[in-house]
Amino acid sequence: MYRAFNYLFMVQPDCMNQEEYLTLYEKYIAGLCSPEEEEQLYAHTDGFKMLESDLQGADQADLKYKDQLFEKISQTIEAAERPKTIRLVWLKYAAILLLTLAAGYLFIDNKQLHPGRSNTLKQAHVSKASIKPGRNTATLTLSDGAVLDLENLENGTIASTGGTQVKKSADGSIVYQVIEDDSNPGGLNTIAVPAGGQYQVILPDGTAVWLNALSSLTYPTAFKGKSREVTLRGEAYFEVAKDPSRPFIARVDEMNVRVLGTHFNINAYDSKRYRTTLLEGSVQVSKAHKAALLKPGQQSVLNFDNESIKVAEVNINKTVAWKNGYFMFQDDKIKDIMAQISRWYDVEVEFEGAVSQEAFGGIYSRNKDINELLKGLELTGLVRFKIEGRRIIVMS
Repeated sequence: MYRAFNYLFMVQPDCMNQEEYLTLYEKYIAGLCSPEEEEQLYAHTDGFKMLESDLQGADQADLKYKDQLFEKISQTIEAAERPKTIRLVWLKYAAILLLTLAAGYLFIDNKQLHPGRSNTLKQAHVSKASIKPGRNTATLTLSDGAVLDLENLENGTIASTGGTQVKKSADGSIVYQVIEDDSNPGGLNTIAVPAGGQYQVILPDGTAVWLNALSSLTYPTAFKGKSREVTLRGEAYFEVAKDPSRPFIARVDEMNVRVLGTHFNINAYDSKRYRTTLLEGSVQVSKAHKAALLKPGQQSVLNFDNESIKVAEVNINKTVAWKNGYFMFQDDKIKDIMAQISRWYDVEVEFEGAVSQEAFGGIYSRNKDINELLKGLELTGLVRFKIEGRRIIVMS
């Protein structure tokens, strides 16, 4: 039976209350805690415990409070100036961030949750193998067929075509700069990001695009027609430069996303479901004769099995977490989590035995070693991992 949460906050007389705890945790996320405050936070975590209850008997106010806490933490991380400094934040250290929904409890310490019952965690099998997180790396294929390794190029001008120069900036991104209005239509360039990579490109019209791992973008070196059209594979976040006279169109196979100037994310890793999420402005998602207009905070899901386009409200912080330097898991199954890990750390994932169907949640820096992430997941007692070279074996 699906089970919900009742919260029981066991606070010692000399400890913080709930609001003080949350305030200190937000400070911790922002990297502003002193060593003394971190010790206070760690020590206080053991004062929070949870009880199980059937869904029918659950206090809906508590469930709503849990969602509000998760949203507040995600917004805090979104606003942080340096997201890559985010520390390990699995529920071992915070009372809202590691959820095992179908298991029916919020995990901190199984022995505390069920005294008198055996709750020994399965032995961790995460090795000390060094698997580094992804980095800024990509290749740029020019219209003449030349392929440039962007990671190893010096900063400055790396190519010229017609009246457009291509430069590598100090922050590692690629910038297209129109020097003069040339009647030459130019050609198509393609930037491709491998597994274990990410990259940013500023297109000739000023549109900024962040590309996630295993993604590519094809675009002209100059936008000359009545529209600005690009082709995407994988996942990208767009901040489109406003130009009312020329709509911006992002194509993913048969799906078109049409905008004038806006911020949106396209996730097309799943060949059967393409997800478009709007953060600012408005976009129209279409395929053949079907279309949907999105408002900020909404996501469309184009389902290729039944040719439908469904629109729903979503957590936009989760959608663009990758672009901001962290993972955000919320009600995610282990297979979906491992797909993200596989792309970012450039590893092969293999499942051994029955695959856990529980839903997990957590926030974790993409800049950290993979061992810490896997150990955090193992703390639930629901999965174990073994690393063999660049292969991760997931065991129940």
